[in-house]
Amino acid sequence: MERRYRLQKNKAFQYVYHRGKSVACRDLVMLYAKGRGLQVGFSVSKKVGNAVTRNLVKRRLRECFRPHLGDVKNGLYVIVARPSAANATFQSLQKDVGYLLKKHAAFKEGNRA
Repeated sequence: MERRYRLQKNKAFQYVYHRGKSVACRDLVMLYAKGRGLQVGFSVSKKVGNAVTRNLVKRRLRECFRPHLGDVKNGLYVIVARPSAANATFQSLQKDVGYLLKKHAAFKEGNRA
């Protein structure tokens, strides 16, 4: 996923945590707040595992979200990984990301309703 789509500043994450709406599934939680551009951040805490495991989960989540970049509405998205995400397969994370986007009604009109 390109850098211009990444949410990086702590202040932006805090804004989404305080103002955003959340939906959840077994392995992930997704928060969404309205915004001008499309930016996505990933939060994987130490509860998920060691540094290698956390980076693996983040890489998988970035790749799961990347195909949806052209289909979702503008806004700020934060995806929080639960500890069970460390044991989840890539395919199950893909399903979860798609499910959470549908639950948020984040897809643009005419795209994957």
